[in-house]
Amino acid sequence: MDWLPPTLVALALAVALAFRPWRLLANPGLVSPLLAALVITPWLWALPWLHRMPVQLQLSGACLVGLALGWPLAVPVLCGVALAVGFIASVSWAQQVDMALWLGIAPATLSFGLGMALRRWGWRHLFVYILGRAFLGTALCMFAAGVLAQWTGHTLTTAVDLEPALAARWLMAWGDAFLTGMMAAICVAFRPHWLATWSDQLYIQRPPPR
Repeated sequence: MDWLPPTLVALALAVALAFRPWRLLANPGLVSPLLAALVITPWLWALPWLHRMPVQLQLSGACLVGLALGWPLAVPVLCGVALAVGFIASVSWAQQVDMALWLGIAPATLSFGLGMALRRWGWRHLFVYILGRAFLGTALCMFAAGVLAQWTGHTLTTAVDLEPALAARWLMAWGDAFLTGMMAAICVAFRPHWLATWSDQLYIQRPPPR
């Protein structure tokens, strides 16, 4: 399935660009998370090539980028992150495409779908956003993306059997979950304008006027 990752990346990028995501940058509050994503996230993706362990630590940050920038803007940014990894670590073009898909676009897309489902059928509340979408949702989406990656042949950088690989992906998904949940809670409290997916009107219940 060597054709699958570049095809899916190109398709997701085309759909995202069709929404003209650069218009979101009219909100100056998104500039800071955009720069943070482009500067910090490449180092997270390059971790397996920067240290040596039996099972390489692999963090994504894609769900957090998706919460901060929204899906249409997150997709081209995550593709840019994959390109930036090439300047940090010795990775091939095929590996960069795989990272763009399985570390970036896949979990960000799953997180976007989960967020829309929670908005439509869930309870619109502050803790639903932080605990449901940012924390537990990130764990589930990262693990689901990892399972899809494993199923299509995108294995971990260290060769391990299927069951240990899935256990490793499950544990690493919680690392992303804690990171995303913590940063989402901080941003909701102090910098809500850094989250394109946050809305005071949706998630904060105000008392009725007297």
